Amino acid sequence: MKNVKMYEAGDKMVSVIRDNYNILQAMNSFGIYLGFGDKTVDEVCKEQGVDTYTFLAVINYTVNGYEDQQGLEKISIPTLLKYLQASHDYYLDFQLPMIRTELIDSLDENDNLARLILKLYDEYAHGVTVHMRYEEKHVFPYVQKLLDGETSDAYDIDTYSKHHNQLDQKLKELKNIIIKYLPADGPHNNKLMATLYNIYNNEEWLRLHCNVENDIFIPVIRHLESKRKQQSVELSAIPGMKLQSEDAQLSQRERDVIVALVQGMSNKEIADHLCISTNTVITHRRNIAKKLQIHSPAGLTIYAIVNKLVSIDQTL
Repeated sequence: MKNVKMYEAGDKMVSVIRDNYNILQAMNSFGIYLGFGDKTVDEVCKEQGVDTYTFLAVINYTVNGYEDQQGLEKISIPTLLKYLQASHDYYLDFQLPMIRTELIDSLDENDNLARLILKLYDEYAHGVTVHMRYEEKHVFPYVQKLLDGETSDAYDIDTYSKHHNQLDQKLKELKNIIIKYLPADGPHNNKLMATLYNIYNNEEWLRLHCNVENDIFIPVIRHLESKRKQQSVELSAIPGMKLQSEDAQLSQRERDVIVALVQGMSNKEIADHLCISTNTVITHRRNIAKKLQIHSPAGLTIYAIVNKLVSIDQTL
């Protein structure tokens, strides 16, 4: 039965754990350490560099199945990426090897059925590993590029979502064999019971992890893709705005000056930043305006974004 309480930023973190001890693993994946006394969720998150809204979105979803589709823009994608990567590390580097060790310890290595169980488990573990490594190699870097302002026509989050299936069939076979067919004496039975309990717990954890990706991560990235494409359309629709041509080639120093201007620096600040004189900065600005025929800060900002000198986020 789900806990119907919706957790908020002002709740004490220790109370959240007391209500739902199974969120301890989620806290670990967020990089939240114990020893926070009676501080609130918001206080703990801020002290430990975790976005409070994103933490609560994941916790309330995994505990109560609550989805706030209206709050997609409030989710911190860097925080969510860190959480998903840490969850992968925990499962692949700790949980999967630990359960295998427990299986070996509780099975008779001379029994053919025991060897079949290990074979099924290894196939399951391999499938999960391949799935998660794919995300780390292709999906997470793609999302990071989106955050940096880059878009791609060759890949999108829906391509990933179509192949994002849970890998539980082999685990079901494994559990059924242990429960139905594997005889054991007293000591072995105790170990098998404990191992089976851990298998069930980790199956539930992996199910929730996949659901977080399906119901939070994918919609959030789909929203980001839509936002980036809209920004791209708006920029391309500006009259006279085009990519840098050969006859308007800028020097590297002129590019540096544009970036500094877009970031709001004054002539003196640019001079100090680039270790040149203020007069040299003024000369560079005059040459930039002549080459580009752009004379306003807003125009230079748009030019810098279109030509990827800066990302959109750097100008906000």
